[in-house]
Amino acid sequence: MHILTKTFFLFSITSLILGCKEEPKKILPVAPVSMIEDMISPAGDSSALPHLMSNKDVAMLSWVETSYDTMTTLRYSQLIDGKWQEAQNILGGTDWFVNWADYPMITENNGNLWSHVLKKSTKGTYSYDVKMNVKPKGATDWITGLELHTDGTPTEHGFVSIVPYNNNFFVNWLDGRNTEENKAGERGAMTLRGGVVSAAGKLLEEYELDTSTCDCCQTTSAITDNGPVVIYRDRSDDEIRDISIVRQVKGEWTAPKVIHEDDWQIKGCPVNGPKVDTLGNNLVVAWFTGASNKQKVQITFSSDGGAEFSEPVLVAEGTIMGRVDVVWMDEDNAIVSWMEANDKTALFKAMAVNKDGTISKKKVITEMVDSRKSGFPQMEIVEETLYFAWTEQAGTVTQVRTAKMPVEGFSFN
Repeated sequence: MHILTKTFFLFSITSLILGCKEEPKKILPVAPVSMIEDMISPAGDSSALPHLMSNKDVAMLSWVETSYDTMTTLRYSQLIDGKWQEAQNILGGTDWFVNWADYPMITENNGNLWSHVLKKSTKGTYSYDVKMNVKPKGATDWITGLELHTDGTPTEHGFVSIVPYNNNFFVNWLDGRNTEENKAGERGAMTLRGGVVSAAGKLLEEYELDTSTCDCCQTTSAITDNGPVVIYRDRSDDEIRDISIVRQVKGEWTAPKVIHEDDWQIKGCPVNGPKVDTLGNNLVVAWFTGASNKQKVQITFSSDGGAEFSEPVLVAEGTIMGRVDVVWMDEDNAIVSWMEANDKTALFKAMAVNKDGTISKKKVITEMVDSRKSGFPQMEIVEETLYFAWTEQAGTVTQVRTAKMPVEGFSFN
């Protein structure tokens, strides 16, 4: 073969071989698919103060709507097949105490509904009463304005928590009856009280659970196999404000006991209460602390109804705002949510935690305005789906928003 022909032949073969090879493709990064799905909120304009609850196969959301800057209405919606139903009114008023941290609630037990609002008792800023509303199963209308406490003092009563209990409801609240100034000019401490309320709204039992507590942190309660438990921010003579528990065992209430000694000494109330969830005698508690000038959220577990707790697991630290919530995912894992500051905004985050201390990746549920109007975000689990509720603010306008995601979205891998 002629040398030029041979050279051309080899070049052609080489070109053919090289031409058959695909050029390397650029691999573009795939954006992660968010498992958080926005829902159509049942709340209207000027809505705020959401509260989520679930009991077996029933889930509800309550909130307040304000019109003309004077009339406030308590409304609610039931979750059916993963969708919020048309909003229903409970009652309205112009003399309520409406506060970003002390919000109305709703719950359900065997078809019976219970809710509450805070009604001003005098013109004083912090004198208001807890007023109950009930709608027994089969009833058409709500029975409103029922008394929970009967001390009659023009003091603060609020920060309620409520859970279904047998065929009734277990309710507890912070009670300021001892804070009224006496003839000597002295004032007592805020107390923690609890009781059992019937489906008809009658207070069947009442207890004083702690004679001195933090003044305005949310309380939280649950029912264990032993009976009701209440977790709250306590207050010592030295102004140590750690999280304590009281438990009903064999019909008697235990003395208050700190679940973990953070030793947070603070002279004012941080307005940041704990949250609890229960499965039988298994408890999980999440809370915020600012001890040693370190802001953080912690979580702890108990397998004996709250008699003893494990060493806390650190959930988050840094520029933490707290405002926690917690729910059991299954018998070994819980999901905790919280808020943390992010420049001039706030992030509503959540994470799964195993009892052995293993944690999942953190998820951002939504970005929020860094203000009190954002309130306390809510979280509940219904049939392997997590539901979230929070208050969104745009300028001076607020609206309750909701979202959901599958529980399996929290992975420990």
